[in-house]
Amino acid sequence: MRTINDHKVNPANDKIEIRVTDEPGAGGANHVYEVWLPDTVVDGPSGGHIHGPEAIIRFQNGPINENGINGLTQEVLLAILADRLRSFQSGPYACRENALALTKIEEAQHWLHSRTLARMQRGVEGTHKV
Repeated sequence: MRTINDHKVNPANDKIEIRVTDEPGAGGANHVYEVWLPDTVVDGPSGGHIHGPEAIIRFQNGPINENGINGLTQEVLLAILADRLRSFQSGPYACRENALALTKIEEAQHWLHSRTLARMQRGVEGTHKV
């Protein structure tokens, strides 16, 4: 297991832990990430603390043609982030920094879509072929 710290910039993010919990696959990338929040105190009859991953993010592992769809793609997470930033930009939190971040996410989406379309044209999308 390894941890990622690129998100740590303020007290809230400093307390959130990202764990990479699997080994890299054939392409060199990992497929399972856990996001851990600080312990949460639970009110009610049982009381106590909850400690565990808030989210487990599983990415596609293996070619879709062989393994089926078994996880998320980068494109899915980028679409969520783009939607969130567009929402902030249409509300009271609009700012230059959000606009720039949104532009970069949209650029990343463009290049990943371009890569996928090129792979589809070559007939290698959904395989381990380059």
